[in-house]
Order: sequence, then C-alpha cells, then structure tokens
Amino acid sequence: MRSRTRSLLVAALISLTALAGCSRATESPAPQQAATGPAAELRLGYFPNITHAPALIGDAKGFFAEELGATKLTTQQFNAGPDEVSALLGGSLDAGFIGSSPAINAFAKSNGQAIRLIAGSTSGGAQLVTTPDITAPEQLKGKIIATPQLGNTQDVALKKWLKENGLEIGEGPDRVTVQNLDNPRTLDLYRSGEIAGGWLPEPWSSRLVDAGAHVLVDEKTLWPGGQFPTTVLIVRTEFLQQHPETVEALLRGEQKAIDFAQNNQAEAKTVTNDAIKEFTGSSLSPAVLDRAFSELSFSSDPLAATFPQLSKDSVTAGAQQKEVDLNGFVDLTALNNVRQAAGLPAVDAAGLDEQG
Repeated sequence: MRSRTRSLLVAALISLTALAGCSRATESPAPQQAATGPAAELRLGYFPNITHAPALIGDAKGFFAEELGATKLTTQQFNAGPDEVSALLGGSLDAGFIGSSPAINAFAKSNGQAIRLIAGSTSGGAQLVTTPDITAPEQLKGKIIATPQLGNTQDVALKKWLKENGLEIGEGPDRVTVQNLDNPRTLDLYRSGEIAGGWLPEPWSSRLVDAGAHVLVDEKTLWPGGQFPTTVLIVRTEFLQQHPETVEALLRGEQKAIDFAQNNQAEAKTVTNDAIKEFTGSSLSPAVLDRAFSELSFSSDPLAATFPQLSKDSVTAGAQQKEVDLNGFVDLTALNNVRQAAGLPAVDAAGLDEQG
C-alpha cells in the first residue's frame, strides 16, 4: 500500500508539471521526511556500459554489498536513462547511475521533488561515429543517425549539435533522421549499412569504430577541459531523507569502485567486461575494451557547474520546453562526508543545493 501511495503521488506531481511547465516559483517543497535508520533494501539501477564501470565494478567486486552490510542490495539493468527515470519516479527503484539529461528530466518531471543528484561517476566516453566517407556536418543530410533513446544524454547532445550546425532533424534528403535504437541494434544496423552511425556512449562508439566507423565528433571537444558528466548517481529524495546512512554506505562503495578502476585498470577492464558479458551475452574484444577505457575518466565529482548548460542544451535539443529550475537539484552532503573520510577534497554543488 505504501508503494502504491508513493506511485500515485508521483503521478500527481507529473500531471501538475505538465500543466505548469518547469517553473517551481509557486510550488511549496515537499515536507522533509524523518530519518528512520538503515534501509532494509536498496534497489539500484545501472547500464551494462563501460560508462557505468564504477557501478559494474561496485556490484561485481562486492564493494556495495560490503558497505551496505545488512541492507539487501537489489540491482536492475537498463538500456537508457528515460526507462530508469520511469522506474525511479514510479517508486520501483531507489537510486540509479544515469546520464545527465535524464537526471535533469527526472527532477523536472517531479517538479523538483522526487530525486536528488548525490554524486558523479564518469566523464567523457561519448562520440558521434559515422561511416568514413562522412567528414563534415553537411554530409549527414539524408542520413540516419542513431541514439540510445529519445531524450537520453546522447540524444540531447546530438540534436543540440545538429541545430548548432544548421542541420534540420527529420526525414528527407535535406534533413538528418535521428533514430532511437537499443545499442546492440545500432551496431547491427551499422554493419548492414542501414544507418550511417550514431552518437553513442562507450563501449558502443568503440564497437562501431571496430566495425569500420570513424569519429566525426568527440563530445569531449565540446566542453571546457574536456570534462562533462556522462554518468551521475541520483537517488529518490524520500529515500535520501529516510535513510541517509544507507546512501552514505552506497557512496562509500562507489568510491571504492572508482579507486579500484583508477589504480587497477587491467583488472578493472576484466571485471567490467565480464559483467557486460553476463548482462548482454557477449564480451568486448581487447581492442574495443582498451579504446573505450581510454576515452573515460572516473570521479565521484558530479561536475555540478555543468548542469545549467546541460539544461540549456535540453531546450535547444527540444527535450524540454524551457530551462529547468535546478535549485535544490544537488545534495552532496553524504558524498563530501565520504570524500573527507577518504582524504579527498570536498566537491562543489555550484549553488544547486539551495532551495528556490
């Protein structure tokens, strides 16, 4: 009954958002939930992608379970962010590793109530890869380019880039068709010549390169210092308020996974590849694995200062009608406790931890 009530409340919030847009100026914040001690269960989502390597490593190496102790860990795998958002807003998931654009979308859909950004995970590792004959943006006219799902991080990045380069999205010889496909399907259709490429996360951009594609745009070149949040960690606000020690335990496990990936790269590649094989049925070749890892960096810093620009990009791409009010989106209290205990510097919320 409690889960059903939560689902109904979330549905009501989503309906209100549709009527009122993304502005939260007249809305009252949800009442603070009282802490009730460690959770009996933590339901965690992530993708079987190298961009989610800290999640894969944290689960496979037992770092999450070790830190969570008596709290049961239940995991669920997703192909792209919008499906994971639905699970979070529907109350069937407590926390999730997810792309930056779906994280913003989840916050907007719930009128700034249902989720909080609590950590980073991965930067980089997203590219527009195409057939080798395409060497300039205008050569994409009349072509089909894939992204993992409508409104996901790579879908937003591609559509923003197309608009900035004066390219219309749609069907026909003078437009670029953007097709939303599961990543394995994108690889199959590229090999068969039915699509010209895709804006994809690792390891899928490297898998297309291995199949003969080349890099037309590396997303790192579009950001200052080459740093942008490919994967972050979000949690349901209610869960964070009721079980702060469980959230902190999850973050300790993530930090262990990040440290492992940074300090034991050869083993980290093996652990990640084995996890991907378990979930997808196929492992990555050594060349794809090496290339994919070289495109990424791992850190618990969510790069909060990039999110106002990411919100603007969602509008440019048509994923949002107006910029999202990000006040209250970020809560780094638990993360900075974990980082301090690990001897790491605190990270900045860029003012997004303040309620409007």
